[in-house]
Amino acid sequence: MEEILIEVKQLKKGRKLPAYMSENAVGMDLIAALDEDITIHPGSWALVPTGIAVALPVGYEIQIRPRSGLALNHGIGLLNSPGTVDPDYRGEISVILFNFSKKPFVVKDGDRIAQMVLPSTVRDDGGFGHTGIR
Repeated sequence: MEEILIEVKQLKKGRKLPAYMSENAVGMDLIAALDEDITIHPGSWALVPTGIAVALPVGYEIQIRPRSGLALNHGIGLLNSPGTVDPDYRGEISVILFNFSKKPFVVKDGDRIAQMVLPSTVRDDGGFGHTGIR
């Protein structure tokens, strides 16, 4: 397996960094980095910061995906799933959580809110002209 260098910048000191929760996990859990709780009402959404920024190599993306436990137990998913972090984006990674349930959901600092997965992009090793002209 190819080793890929991803630079991670912690924007909010003292907060948890993304982590794999098991030995064979494909996605790293993203953690909410909040100064105060966020309540997401039924049928509404909220932008939840993670307190990190990344620098990816060209040709790679990060996909932001929902956590199955939040979906099953609380009706919480992502409004744009999967979300994409492009290699030229250097701002804070935030997650758009959506409340599909009938009850308000409270996001607290340190909650695991989504997963991030690093697949290579469709381009992979394709060179100039590999996508055609149309």
